[in-house]
Amino acid sequence: MNSENTILSIKNVVKHFDISGGFLDQLTIKKGKICLEKVTVKAVNDVSLFVKKGETLRVVGESGCGKSTLARVVMGLYPLNSGEIYYNGNRIDNLTHAQMLPVRKKMQMIFQDPYASLNPRKTVQQTLEEPLRFHNPDMSNGEIDDKIDLVMEQVGVDQAWIKRYPHEFSGGQRQRISIARGLILDPEFIVADEPVSALDVSIQAQILNLMMKAGRERGLTYLFITHDLSVVRHISTRVAVMYLGTLCELAAAADLFANPRHPYTNALLSAIPKVGEKGAKHIKLKGEVPTPIHLPTGCVFHGRCVYADKRCSAEVPLLLEQKDGTFVACHAVEEGRPID
Repeated sequence: MNSENTILSIKNVVKHFDISGGFLDQLTIKKGKICLEKVTVKAVNDVSLFVKKGETLRVVGESGCGKSTLARVVMGLYPLNSGEIYYNGNRIDNLTHAQMLPVRKKMQMIFQDPYASLNPRKTVQQTLEEPLRFHNPDMSNGEIDDKIDLVMEQVGVDQAWIKRYPHEFSGGQRQRISIARGLILDPEFIVADEPVSALDVSIQAQILNLMMKAGRERGLTYLFITHDLSVVRHISTRVAVMYLGTLCELAAAADLFANPRHPYTNALLSAIPKVGEKGAKHIKLKGEVPTPIHLPTGCVFHGRCVYADKRCSAEVPLLLEQKDGTFVACHAVEEGRPID
């Protein structure tokens, strides 16, 4: 699962969170005996994928499937439990803070909530000049001002906003400032974690168009986290589908929408409203969504899948490449069983 023009490679990444609490919180009684019980959220489980230079890879799935955790793992905000992350062929998950600094300039992140991600005590100018001064201490004040003016113009931030604070802006304006901060160091790779989900629908298209325009002009590569499938089809190169911390399917956007392979992908796409289409088939999944604290055995989706058999409940499916280049983790697909 690699390519000559790969910019990011994630191999067998696992990220679990211990939520057991203190000593007293862990105490429990089992079979009449007092014992300690650890509680672990299994957020990301053995995920492997790669991102090609210049593409927009979308990671989609239901809330709680591990998308945002994966994004933060890639950026080094969460340490791995196991696995490896490579950037431009070099492993980065084991680097120290000092060793990671040169990579930080090339990898930037845009967060979901622009109000929470912006420092309320800093003006727009202070927000944008801080990363420049930190990563480029030799830049003069004039060079910094010119750089800020250029990026603000590119993302549609009014120059008159330069001395204002985050609370003085609307959600869309704040997100433009967040995008400007992400672009200020001229990165080549951006992780966007639900960057429009907190915005009004009328503003979402503006922000998405802005990001795509910046991507074309700067040759950016995006790892885009989202749960909104309605916009994925038109602005993605490839799509990765996650369920309960596992990767179900990875395919070119056009192929995924035309011919979804995994039963979970099929169900997700059937939920997209289709205006003017009569008799649209909506797949209703059975059962309840399992908790990431107590994952099912075998395929994590088998309890809700109408195509599951005994093998699905006992054996974890491998993410296998198909003849058309699509990757699917499904026993039914591997065995050639029909999936409608």
